[in-house]
Amino acid sequence: MAAPMRRAWLGLLRAALPAARPYHAPPPRRKPGGVYRPDPSDPLTPLWQLQPAYEAKLYGRHGSASGVDPARLWPSPEKLQELEAEEREWFPGLREMEAALDAKEQQEERQRVEREKLIAANMAKMPQMIEDWRREKAARKEKEREDKARRERLLAEAQERFGHKVDYRSAKFQELVQEMEKKQRKELKLKKKQLKEEAKKKTAADPEPVPVSAGGPEPA
Repeated sequence: MAAPMRRAWLGLLRAALPAARPYHAPPPRRKPGGVYRPDPSDPLTPLWQLQPAYEAKLYGRHGSASGVDPARLWPSPEKLQELEAEEREWFPGLREMEAALDAKEQQEERQRVEREKLIAANMAKMPQMIEDWRREKAARKEKEREDKARRERLLAEAQERFGHKVDYRSAKFQELVQEMEKKQRKELKLKKKQLKEEAKKKTAADPEPVPVSAGGPEPA
């Protein structure tokens, strides 16, 4: 019952309201007096109406009736040079474009050749680089083994001295390491000194060679 009543009310409303029509704004009214020319002396005149672009617009719309001298619309020599330079930069000629493309291709070719040379040189060095890497790896492993053996030896000496196991990160172990290194440096220094003294004694014990003249031994 409610639905038929609602449809009836909607029908009455549509009949009472006028039909909607699309709105079209009227064209602007032309001001009497011909072409509008801005007054430069009027402080209310917008600045954009005093620019050369507005005069060009007036001349394009009204022609000679605008009162604009077309000679003034032509750019000055400085402005013309600026426009020509801008045109050459953004819109180069065919020969310039071809020269630029040739230069770019030559640059890319040089870069390709240099890259290939670098790759070839690195490939030639690759066997030696691999050999050096293996040698360095073996040296690192050997040093790690030596360091491990040295640490175990020092730990054994520390255990023998202190009567119990010692952590290699403890202060006692570090003190022992410093003491052993100091002792080794002292022994090495003493050994060098002994070798030097033995060399001096050997040099003093050896007889000096007797010089022989070119004419043979001198007569007695």
